[in-house]
Amino acid sequence: MAGDTPGGQAVVCTAERYGPEVASPEGIEARTCVLTEGRDTWARTGYRNAPGGELRAVLSLMGPRGRTVQTHRVAGAADELATCRTPRERSRGTRAEYTVIVELAASPKPSGGGNGGESGPLLPRSGSNSWATVDR
Repeated sequence: MAGDTPGGQAVVCTAERYGPEVASPEGIEARTCVLTEGRDTWARTGYRNAPGGELRAVLSLMGPRGRTVQTHRVAGAADELATCRTPRERSRGTRAEYTVIVELAASPKPSGGGNGGESGPLLPRSGSNSWATVDR
């Protein structure tokens, strides 16, 4: 939605659709969100990596007609909330037609002979398509 401020500047509101917050037994937490603003749609995840160690995150925004946008990120240990976003793209449907999933995996420990491209154990997987989504 857009409106006008007393100074004549347009105000654009961002609509958000959150998935449920998930946590692993190891203490890693994540939550996803589909965002829309004007004609744009994108995905965001917020996560905490309290136990430490490097994490690999893959954030996927899946839209109408099979359109998928992915962002890959390697994150270090942090008890603070970290975020990752996909690029904004022109909306191709309603916000309800988009789903976002984040998959977090521990980075592998160097073994001296592995291929280095493999991930460690899969940790939380959070998605906006759960029955517990919240529109704002």
